[in-house]
Amino acid sequence: MKLLRYGPTGEEKPGLLDAHGRIRDLSGVIPDLGPAQISPEGLARLAGVRVDSLPQVEGQPRLGPPVAGIGQIHAIGLNYRQHAHESGMAIPEEPILFTKATSSLSGPNDDIIIPRGSESVDWEAELGVVIGRAAYQIGEAEALKHVAGYLTVNDVSERDFQTRRGGQWVKGKSSPSFGPLGPWLVTKDEIPDPQALFVKLSVNGESRQDGHTSDMIFPVARLISYVSGFLRLMPGDVLITGTPAGVGMGMKPPVYLKPGDVVTVEVQGLGTQTQRVRAQ
Repeated sequence: MKLLRYGPTGEEKPGLLDAHGRIRDLSGVIPDLGPAQISPEGLARLAGVRVDSLPQVEGQPRLGPPVAGIGQIHAIGLNYRQHAHESGMAIPEEPILFTKATSSLSGPNDDIIIPRGSESVDWEAELGVVIGRAAYQIGEAEALKHVAGYLTVNDVSERDFQTRRGGQWVKGKSSPSFGPLGPWLVTKDEIPDPQALFVKLSVNGESRQDGHTSDMIFPVARLISYVSGFLRLMPGDVLITGTPAGVGMGMKPPVYLKPGDVVTVEVQGLGTQTQRVRAQ
């Protein structure tokens, strides 16, 4: 299933994408797409719904983040070999874990807003993993059983805030609009191998990132197991898994986003998002 939320900001309704690419309204079946609805039991119930019986949504409504009530965004840095190389940094011996504020979340096609005082807003196409069942100190062999599904993410980053303002990456990752998710949550049954997906990003139609999840240093199952060793992953949490080579910071000289730029992000099988960049 491809599950989504549509409508104005703060007023999103639950929906799904049918086999013909049309949005169907789920608000008569569930109140929203939150932790309860993406649990194994919730997804089993949705899988039993007759899609052709759901009302069709007309037009092209705004899409919001596909999951409501996200409690935590956990993120991994330097998790692609080629990205570590372009950053001039050694391959990490353990995953580099940081957080991203939930107040950064936005819809897949909402504008990226450059905050005041910023001169180095960068892009990062990533595979996102949405947790469907609580996980604490679990092994790699069972890790993917705790996944509800996967989605496309742009981990927008302000590099000066991230690297020169006290060493806490969260400060460069968390401005409003810095967390576009979607367009939809694709349930894990449609993605049998998360290490077999291309990850692409372009700016103004020019390719910037053209990577593959097979280049991950730590695969998804390892990441879930590792993070759960330190904290309890909860239903609705999002784990973003690192970005491939091709970020603006790695270019010589560095190139950053400016008002008017258009960013397009795609992860294989998970849909495409497009953001226009504007000043605050």
